[in-house]
Amino acid sequence: MARSMRSGPVQSSATTVDPSTIIFRSWQRCREQYRIDHRADTEFAVVEQPRLNECMDRYGEFIHLARTEMENLYQQIAGSGYALLLTDPDGLILDYVGDTSLRRLFRNAGLIRGAIWSEQNEGTNGVGTCIAEMRPVTVHRDQHFRDRHHSLSCSGAPILDADGRLLAVLDASSANAKDTPGSQLHTLALVTMSAQLISKCRFIRNFPDCLILRFHSRPEYVGLINDGALAINGEGVIHAADQNAVAYLGLSTRAELVGRPIDEILDVTPDALHSWANRQSMPYWPTRGLAHGTRYYATVVPGHTEGLPGDRVFSDQPGKQQLRLPKRSLPTLDQVGAGDATMQRNADRARRVAARGIPVLLTGETGTGKEVFARALHESSPWSDGPFVAVNCAAIPENLIESELFGYRPGAFTGAQKNGMKGKVLQANGGTLFLDEIGDMPLELQTRLLRVLEEQEVVPLGGDRPIKVEINLVSATHCDLQEQVAEGRFREDLYYRLNGLQIMLPALRERQDKAALIRSIIREEGGAGTAITDEAFQRLLDHDWPGNIRQLRNVLRTAVALAEDNLIQLCDLGPELEQSLSATPVGDRLTLPDASTLAMAERDALLETLDAHDWNISRTANSLDISRNTLYRKMRKHGIRA
Repeated sequence: MARSMRSGPVQSSATTVDPSTIIFRSWQRCREQYRIDHRADTEFAVVEQPRLNECMDRYGEFIHLARTEMENLYQQIAGSGYALLLTDPDGLILDYVGDTSLRRLFRNAGLIRGAIWSEQNEGTNGVGTCIAEMRPVTVHRDQHFRDRHHSLSCSGAPILDADGRLLAVLDASSANAKDTPGSQLHTLALVTMSAQLISKCRFIRNFPDCLILRFHSRPEYVGLINDGALAINGEGVIHAADQNAVAYLGLSTRAELVGRPIDEILDVTPDALHSWANRQSMPYWPTRGLAHGTRYYATVVPGHTEGLPGDRVFSDQPGKQQLRLPKRSLPTLDQVGAGDATMQRNADRARRVAARGIPVLLTGETGTGKEVFARALHESSPWSDGPFVAVNCAAIPENLIESELFGYRPGAFTGAQKNGMKGKVLQANGGTLFLDEIGDMPLELQTRLLRVLEEQEVVPLGGDRPIKVEINLVSATHCDLQEQVAEGRFREDLYYRLNGLQIMLPALRERQDKAALIRSIIREEGGAGTAITDEAFQRLLDHDWPGNIRQLRNVLRTAVALAEDNLIQLCDLGPELEQSLSATPVGDRLTLPDASTLAMAERDALLETLDAHDWNISRTANSLDISRNTLYRKMRKHGIRA
């Protein structure tokens, strides 16, 4: 009989763990190094608000960067009972993205901002063990050392800085896990990819005065998450390297690269790099590693123009690829409207008001492409020579949003940059300001924003002189703003100021150009050489896509990473899509062949509850004490169509 990892008698709830695994090592640390009593129900370690505020200020820009990818990832796991957490290197929770209906459950489990989830405090867990091992890890239910965490399932992945040190941890946690350890593999893969993307993003943005060289042995992977990245200073000396670059060049540590001239590493001169970086359209070019003669494909751009990993398009020349550069490859209204009648009408209406400075309010479900449409509107307007500045009102911590929007003068508050900061409104002067998730803006800031819009001037924090601004305004929300106005959560006068023209973007499941979108995203994420089987393509077409285009992109990004021989198969799409059409239609409901007795019982209970509430989704979800997203997920799982 396998022995429990705890000392004493074998307990039925204990997990049998191979001594070589990281879980076993973690349990050893908990017993021998930290001396944790697994049965103790001590208070959670939560820092005081001043320390949390200080930490939030210190990580403010990074939190903003990470929040974008966290929101993208959450669209893929929404409705599954999971939330995403971002922590600092000590396990202090800095940010949370999840269903608001789960907040109380997570709070009771100690998964809140300000809580410290190091191994020393909470024993074996996804965050703390990831920190201790410096590698991705899943800790499922009773793999947790503390008994009180046996309802949790946590998958954590490290986010590294440019020197390979731990900067943060990205974690997906469920406070009431009911799935199996095997099902966590897909979640861990998604979290790991997102953590790598955040690491890559921060590396690129961390060296604005350097040239950023991206390279890979296969040209279709240059500009994506898996390429190598080098930051090269003005003299052609390598200033920093990410871990991929170290590995691809056959080296052991960054120290073997940093400080060396680039022409000692690759067959390229500093002068050539500067020449290529200043071209308007930079194709990928071949080069060789001088140590082993390995062939690579590379591209280089000035650090301040480099965008997110994966922001690339393909040139018209066969075999040539180029970076997505401002003004050259951003979508226009003609492009976003092509192929779908509703989107074409939306584009035509937006074009008519673009020249008149009329505010546009974009509505629709989360993930329908509101920022893409806003950028297309900017590119098709007389303001296109000016900047496009996007602000996600829901992604910025409430204590930072005022300074983020309006800027501040030097010394305006403790922790402020010594030279002050130019806010987003001023950054957008002469161009377009895009306010995403405007419905989440705090009421007091709505008042300031209204004043800025009406008076066309802004006063930075700590300042006393107004500064004139001229901006074209586009806002977006997935909320019902009129309902929020009626409930007193949104200013009525601001609503009418924003709502010059309201455009509803259709959900992906309603669009006529779904097939073209799928092919386009596969090409963007995987390159021209990536193919997909007919079965997988049809499954993508038939899926309901509650997360819309953002969810589709995330599914395909993962599928491209998992695909063998550049061929996406059904198994690469994840369990939700792989199982979503295993049902055979019978009238308005579907029967599930080969379903287990337990699954059939759950399905029958769902049907009974839906019938009892006249198939009203909101009332049914409330009666079952689950979110609408979870109810829709369960309906899809059991082949139930409303």
